[in-house]
Amino acid sequence: MLFEGKWEKRWHPLRQEWVIYAAHRNNRPWTTGKSIIAEKPIPAYDPACYLCPGNQRIHGGQNPAYTGVYIFDNDHPVVGLQAPEISVSEAVKGNGLYRKEKALGIARVVCYDPRHNVTLAEMEITQIAQVFSAWRSQMQEFIRNSYIKYALLFENKGELCGVSNPHPHCQIYATDFVFKHTEQQLQAANEYYKDTNRNLFGQIIENETEEGVRIVAENTGAVAFIPFFARYAYEVMIFPKKRHATLATMSDTELYDLAAVFREVIRRYNLNFEMSFPYVMSVQQAPVDGKEYPLYHLHMSILPPLRQPGLVKFLAGPEIGGGNFMADTIPEEKAAELKNVNVDAYKIR
Repeated sequence: MLFEGKWEKRWHPLRQEWVIYAAHRNNRPWTTGKSIIAEKPIPAYDPACYLCPGNQRIHGGQNPAYTGVYIFDNDHPVVGLQAPEISVSEAVKGNGLYRKEKALGIARVVCYDPRHNVTLAEMEITQIAQVFSAWRSQMQEFIRNSYIKYALLFENKGELCGVSNPHPHCQIYATDFVFKHTEQQLQAANEYYKDTNRNLFGQIIENETEEGVRIVAENTGAVAFIPFFARYAYEVMIFPKKRHATLATMSDTELYDLAAVFREVIRRYNLNFEMSFPYVMSVQQAPVDGKEYPLYHLHMSILPPLRQPGLVKFLAGPEIGGGNFMADTIPEEKAAELKNVNVDAYKIR
């Protein structure tokens, strides 16, 4: 193959760390690590599913007979406005080194569709745009909430990503602190602007657009690519072309374009692997703490666990022990693979 034998390291400008690429190792023999999860038939409605319309949820609440996007507060929240208080005596220990605070925030579930057996890839683009519009409404609400400083929207799709229910949904963690990846990106963007007087995110988009080889999908308002510095084999970043710090300020047209590019990417995954492809998706946005973040450019990040059919990218010695990623594939090769998929062959349910 064109990139076989590629052996190098690349600088990740948003994380400010090296990613090591050793594509010559990709075809080494594997006697362990294969993870085949057989796809099971899934009904359009499951009476035992706590996300299906009309069903009872775990804590006794009942879902309405919803027909579109349905959002509710998580019955098992990781953060909450009613989180237990931490006593003064327990708040600070270890000579000020060990601190506790209440887990303040809002945790919500966003059901995309009443049907139990569809994913975003099978939905009409107008339906997906409605999901994105619901996300925007949530962000506008969080901006008005003085307790909330940041909101992470994410979807864990597929058993390999640990999803607890196959019903199409994502989650929102709105917190009183900023998640670490965004802190890193803000720091990197500020440093880059100080050194070059240029926007880091804008420069990444410009670089990818000029080279073109890693672009997977694009339309008038959005672009998707496997970045030059990808850590996962099929990692994709999706940007609206116009800079927005959060979804809250995006127009309907911009949301539609972003949704369309996102759908094309996940359809390419499914067709390329001939399966409902697992991934962790997150919407990376600036904090909503009342400050301005003129350097931040919101984007979607898709991190799939598979690096080959049935072969999972386990985080091991380099990643967990050392803190830097080691990849067995080259971004250009994986981008070409996804780009060559005939996405027009996808069937809509």
